Amino acid sequence: MAIKNTELINENRIDRSLRAFVGLACLQIAYFWLSGWWMTLFYLLSAVLFLTAAVGFCPLYRVLGLRSNNKQSTAGKVWLTIAALVFITQLVLGSYASHFFSKKFYLEDFNVMNNNYKQALFFTGQENRAKAIDNYDQLRINYARFKNKYLAYHPYALKGDGQFNDDLIRIEEILTETADNVRSGDLHQAHLMLEKVRPVFQNIFKRNNFSMLAVTLIDFHDTMELMLTAATLKDATQVKALYPQVDKKLQAIEVEANDADIQAIRDNLETLFKLAKSGAVEQLTAQGKKLKSSFVKVYLQRG
Repeated sequence: MAIKNTELINENRIDRSLRAFVGLACLQIAYFWLSGWWMTLFYLLSAVLFLTAAVGFCPLYRVLGLRSNNKQSTAGKVWLTIAALVFITQLVLGSYASHFFSKKFYLEDFNVMNNNYKQALFFTGQENRAKAIDNYDQLRINYARFKNKYLAYHPYALKGDGQFNDDLIRIEEILTETADNVRSGDLHQAHLMLEKVRPVFQNIFKRNNFSMLAVTLIDFHDTMELMLTAATLKDATQVKALYPQVDKKLQAIEVEANDADIQAIRDNLETLFKLAKSGAVEQLTAQGKKLKSSFVKVYLQRG
């Protein structure tokens, strides 16, 4: 006698829905966050979970003599509607968040390395060999970490860039060629050679629709947070000590854009600094929140 189709189903609706949700999570993790074998593994997990959710049959359950559909719910349409809404919400919000944060983390990694690059460029221009060497050595360490990570893994914002890996290798070649001049040769020539790195990164940003404003916003954010922590603790001395760093990074933003929203950040920063100088410590926390709010408004729109 033929086996009825219902006898092949060993998963209830909740089980199948959870498999679909976890399968989607595995798919998003693989696509947005992983590379190499880990990406392949998560794609396979996603495929298995989607397939078993679709057919309602889990081979492992059969082997272990288990089933989750002993008490099947009769509210099929209601449950299906709820599950579909949750799935769509997870798809939209999960994809948006993954795109947003993978891009953000890339820019943060870039800024760590780029700060060393700017310092090495500055001190070779000043012909200060000791500081040029210190910053160049740190640049090589941080760039190697950056290159190795992003040769293997491309965040969503860079997935369509066929030149990206070649550019990373080209930058490594420039840095290597510069070594002798930095350490014992012509610092002016080293400066000119390091200048060749800048247009390579600028082209990467242009090709992938990154704005330099986004880069400067990320760079500003980390130092601003230190100042906000000091403001929350009502530490006027630390707020004043951090001001020159935050001011310098805000100036970099103002070079890229200086509209009303950027000016609001400047106004809130200057007000916070004035409060710290005047000793109005009770107002620091509230003003710090205003500074952060004005920054977040710009960052969400253009970061």
